[in-house]
Amino acid sequence: MLLYDLDLPSLSNLLAEWGEPAYRARQIWQGLYVHLYDSPSQFTNLPAALRAKLAEEFTFTPFTVKTFLDSSDGFTRKTLFQLSDGHLIEAVLMRYGDPADEPPSSLRDTPPKFKDTGGSRRGARRTLCISTQAGCAMGCVFCATGQLGFKRHLTSGEIVAQVLYYARMLKEVNESVTNVVLMGMGEPFHNYDNVMAAIDRLNDPDGYNLGARRITLSTVGLVPQIRRFADEKRQVNLAISLHAVDDDERLAIMPVARRYKIDEVLDACRYYIEKTHRRVTFEWALISGVNDTPEVAAKLAKRLAGLLCHVNAIPLNPTAGYAGQAASRQRAELFKQTLEQAGIPCTIRMRRGIEIQAGCGQLAGAFVA
Repeated sequence: MLLYDLDLPSLSNLLAEWGEPAYRARQIWQGLYVHLYDSPSQFTNLPAALRAKLAEEFTFTPFTVKTFLDSSDGFTRKTLFQLSDGHLIEAVLMRYGDPADEPPSSLRDTPPKFKDTGGSRRGARRTLCISTQAGCAMGCVFCATGQLGFKRHLTSGEIVAQVLYYARMLKEVNESVTNVVLMGMGEPFHNYDNVMAAIDRLNDPDGYNLGARRITLSTVGLVPQIRRFADEKRQVNLAISLHAVDDDERLAIMPVARRYKIDEVLDACRYYIEKTHRRVTFEWALISGVNDTPEVAAKLAKRLAGLLCHVNAIPLNPTAGYAGQAASRQRAELFKQTLEQAGIPCTIRMRRGIEIQAGCGQLAGAFVA
């Protein structure tokens, strides 16, 4: 059993069955999530017999590192993990906000070494893009994971372990994870219960203590799950992959549109905003000649009018299975200006790690040479 799959009450109950005092569960919990231990031998505050029992009953590492790739500027790392059953997933670390830093050349040596910056500068971000499934069942044509198809759900512990892997790496250079986006392989709402359990574990103030507002969950728009998420009134950021203003156009690139029409998705977003008073981000992959025109932007502005929202646009990242091309910088800026003139906030997102297939929509569980 993977130890990270247990929440604190389950761990407490198990240790009680073992005849251990109640405080042992919290010692283990803090060892895992505060001190970032990944081996029973590191729990030196536990009796040797208990450490041996943990080693016998639990797995501390749900995957092995197959390989990693670093971007040419040294600020993005993509890691390929092999799960215990052989399935492959990827996760990405992106470093932002250190323009004066020289590229951390030590990234390209032996993992997990980073250049020691003496701690992150004020305003610097260390953002992780983690996976929630091996593969994906949603089939978005421009997404490498969607082209791969669905393999299986990740457990809550396998999701959490990706974050802790990079947290240990950053700790070695006096840095820490500042943000987590569930935008890697998989549709988070398709694996709802495990994803929420992982978020709760990462958010636990007595454990890893990553603020909910530093976590962003991205969905293609599974309407029942959006409404369930709204009812739970979580403070986690919600992002919706929209990419089209017309149902037929959306269906051409996103099969989920066959089940959930754009109006249904937007109605669910209104419900979410009403319940939580939180802004929704709409993600928009700018595809040249498809959805990057001022006319499309004007239609989008009309559909989003009155919503507490923000559009996060990014020129399409290339994948082997889709022939579409990224919008030019000029088209992207015109798209942004059109939205903003209509009162819809828009950001053109920075692209990172494109040449190592580490950008949005490029993760496929195998590195492309």
